[in-house]
Amino acid sequence: MDEHYDVIVLGTGLKECIISGLLSVDGKKVLHMDRNGYYGGESASLNMNQLWEKSHGKDKKAPETLGSSRDYNVDLIPKFILSSGLLVKMLLHTDVTRYLDFKVVDGSYVYSSGKINKVPSTDTEALTSSLVGLLDKLPLRKFFIFVQNYEENNPATHDGLNLKTTTMDSLFKKYGLRENIVDFIGHALALYLDDSYLQQPAHDTIMRMKLYADSLARYSKSPYIYPLYGLGELPQAFARLSAIYGGTYMLNKPIENIVFDEEKKIIKVTSEGETVTCDKIVCDPSYFPNKVQKKGKIIRSICILNGPIPSADKKFESLQIIIPQKQVKRQSDMYVGVMSSAHCVCPKGKYIAIVSATVETNDPEKELAPAYALLGPIQEKFVHISDFIEPIADGIADNVFISKSYDATSHFETTCEDVMDMYKRITGKDLVLTVHPNILKQQEEAGNQEQEEQ
Repeated sequence: MDEHYDVIVLGTGLKECIISGLLSVDGKKVLHMDRNGYYGGESASLNMNQLWEKSHGKDKKAPETLGSSRDYNVDLIPKFILSSGLLVKMLLHTDVTRYLDFKVVDGSYVYSSGKINKVPSTDTEALTSSLVGLLDKLPLRKFFIFVQNYEENNPATHDGLNLKTTTMDSLFKKYGLRENIVDFIGHALALYLDDSYLQQPAHDTIMRMKLYADSLARYSKSPYIYPLYGLGELPQAFARLSAIYGGTYMLNKPIENIVFDEEKKIIKVTSEGETVTCDKIVCDPSYFPNKVQKKGKIIRSICILNGPIPSADKKFESLQIIIPQKQVKRQSDMYVGVMSSAHCVCPKGKYIAIVSATVETNDPEKELAPAYALLGPIQEKFVHISDFIEPIADGIADNVFISKSYDATSHFETTCEDVMDMYKRITGKDLVLTVHPNILKQQEEAGNQEQEEQ
């Protein structure tokens, strides 16, 4: 191994791989190591035998009734990708899209009054949705028109309001929107995890709604896309990017010691008797248990089904259901993601439904009962509870930059916000999500080479 690196990255979770790829493209000398023998860390995708061993212990094999193990690519951290969201912008910024294939998710639903309904997101859908009562249709249509026309730098579209100071609760009241309508707007369109946003300036919520609408407009079915073969493909794609730009990757590398040399302003990292140095470390929370704090627990239940869920459109091979907190008397939302063989994550005829929620009681799985009730018969269930962990400090003082755990949300916006925040703390500059100049240069060189060969 080389003696000194600008950055050593520990762990190959999605956040760490994105940071590694971004820094490599920036010209930094990066060494990326993982104690595991596979990419992905917490955000890996497992075949059925791996998932069965994780839940039932080593040397345990999954029953044949579940089908071929290699046909499964089951996400440990289930999330969908907003097609106009931050992760797509990062993929385009780095040209990582060339390593991946995506398929649109068929539908997006919200739970209300004991059943699920398609999420209305336009003024036209407000008039036709069964989720919206007769008295609510006109106020909701007016509100959606306001959101669609809103332009941050055009006061004429602000309806006389300053959305940087007006709270979202006040804006909802101005348009006469009742609690059940507010519920699905805040949680199924703006994608908030709880109701704290109601007392925050309305501007951020309006921009979140516009992002949802822009994402939906791309494919019309739903605003979400999902990679073929599971989310485990994402860390590997960013790892490939890093390697192209000089990053060095090493799996199965247990970290034995990390020493801070205050005099030389460097960090020494030892693995299997070899020591390298770096200016900065980027890692997931497991590498520095003394520098992180627990902020709660997340429960995720992976359910194998023999058919589509009965409460949704039977033609849908993939979908999302958001269960807003108030609908089931909780403090935070519950999420259901459903995938099938259409996304190459399970054998034909099987469906994977993954329920995610923030733990709020001493009986976490019982909390998932409203979601289980929507799924129909469950052939097999794998329940995992993990700590939600955050770094204690921002890393600037000791040059150790630790990512947060993955939350229960069904999308990648909070994941990418953490990546962008880490990038700024590491480099001292904002991450501007246009196509990176070094990527453009490489594309130009590749194009010139093709012309010469012809």
